[in-house]
Amino acid sequence: MTYNHQKSIKQFKIVIEKHPDGYVAYPIGVVGAIVGQGDTYEEALSDVKSAIACYIEVFGTEILEDTPTVEVFIAEAGLSI
Repeated sequence: MTYNHQKSIKQFKIVIEKHPDGYVAYPIGVVGAIVGQGDTYEEALSDVKSAIACYIEVFGTEILEDTPTVEVFIAEAGLSI
């Protein structure tokens, strides 16, 4: 008996930050801390995609939010430190 298990494709919004020593990437709409990094934009994106896949494999799809993130806003906030 052959089973055809097709996986669905889920789109993630990924934030990629450029730092002096490389790139850091993280998804929006995933419960928990998932971070990828690399020397280039492409390496950071590939690393975070791998991290998301591993995280889902370990914890299941329950880590994905039920409501999709439609928009992402970046704001600055001053704090007294």
